[in-house]
Amino acid sequence: MKKIKNAIVLAIVVIVSSCSSTQSLQEYYIDNTENPNFLHLDIPTSILNIKEAELSQEQQTALASLKKLNILAFKKTENNAEEYKLEKKQVKAILSADSYTELMKMNTDFGRATIKYLGEDDAIDEVIIYGDNKDKGFALIRVLGNNMNPAHFIQLLQAIQKSDYKGEGLGEIRDLFKG
Repeated sequence: MKKIKNAIVLAIVVIVSSCSSTQSLQEYYIDNTENPNFLHLDIPTSILNIKEAELSQEQQTALASLKKLNILAFKKTENNAEEYKLEKKQVKAILSADSYTELMKMNTDFGRATIKYLGEDDAIDEVIIYGDNKDKGFALIRVLGNNMNPAHFIQLLQAIQKSDYKGEGLGEIRDLFKG
């Protein structure tokens, strides 16, 4: 009986130790929501003030596929420059996983940005927007939804442009993205 218990314990240890030790993006968000160097915000789609009656069918479909936005931003200061480098390296390691498909890279007014996604080409469940600026810090934006379609993003952007949304509820994160 003792040998069976030892074998079970050994099997559990082997299984647990064989699991990937790479932190997931979700775990990274959770681990850093209370870190004073980070700004964290969860935004429901209702904050966008989009009047569905004014939307086309395609825009309504795009809006319905979107659940919420999770934003985590590291605000760089003179006092946390070394931690900034470490956190940036950690985020890039997480995003280099094979499970993320790169959609595009771009240069913006804020800095460099990369857009990646999880899911199938025509049924995306999560879009990750990562942007960094050597002076201000970096931001991670997770766009969460169900079966989002890349073609719908254009429709969704058009819907947001029609809305009354002016960045309310973004607080310090809005200031981080300002030029």
